[in-house]
Amino acid sequence: MFFHCKLVALILVMTLDGQVYTGEIYGGHVAAPHSRPYMVLLEQHMGNGKIKHCGGFLLNADFVMTAAHCQAKSYSALLGVHNFKQTNEIQNISVEEMFPHKEYDPTEYINDIMLLKLSSKANFSTNVRPIALAGQGDGSLPKSCIVSGWGRASIDQSHMSNWLMEVNVTLIDHKGQIKKNSYCSQGETGPANGDSGGPLVCEDEKAYGVVSTSSKPSSGGAVIYCYTKIPEYRDWIDGVIGHH
Repeated sequence: MFFHCKLVALILVMTLDGQVYTGEIYGGHVAAPHSRPYMVLLEQHMGNGKIKHCGGFLLNADFVMTAAHCQAKSYSALLGVHNFKQTNEIQNISVEEMFPHKEYDPTEYINDIMLLKLSSKANFSTNVRPIALAGQGDGSLPKSCIVSGWGRASIDQSHMSNWLMEVNVTLIDHKGQIKKNSYCSQGETGPANGDSGGPLVCEDEKAYGVVSTSSKPSSGGAVIYCYTKIPEYRDWIDGVIGHH
């Protein structure tokens, strides 16, 4: 159902069979400073001197959640960020170990979820706090949700936003357009490249999803954005955290 995209080397977007690593907050606005203290900016050190960025979110003092497609050779997790160019009071913690889901499918981006264990504990403060996760009993479709990140704020920009951006999204219930174990939204606004791995936060202020991919239907229409459905992975999440 998805059309095939061409890889454009000068744009920070990776495509495969119409599915796109997501990242830019399009149509959003700057978040109130430190209003989302669970947000983590991940610097991905790719091993060739290149640094990329993904989003993530703090689960407790030791673990960050992100998307499995955000894998890298090593990471720096930046906590307490609003404007990432202002480094005062930001906690910069390296990642000790990564746990991508063992059944992650890099072709279809199924099971696109990963846990990162920090090398030292996060220090909680007004600007740094974890977020609760939706449980298995929270699997019904939420109505109003928000995604946030530091990705490009418009399609014309080639660089990240300096400030944390956020945008409201409404989840859809079109069975034929929803990826397995995912929530999806559709429209002209949403995440795209650089916001991958950030949380889908809904009415009860719990994280329901992980920003994963976007695609354009072959039949036309607005872009569909998909988020790995956290309630489907609670046993795996609790198992990894409990064991490590």
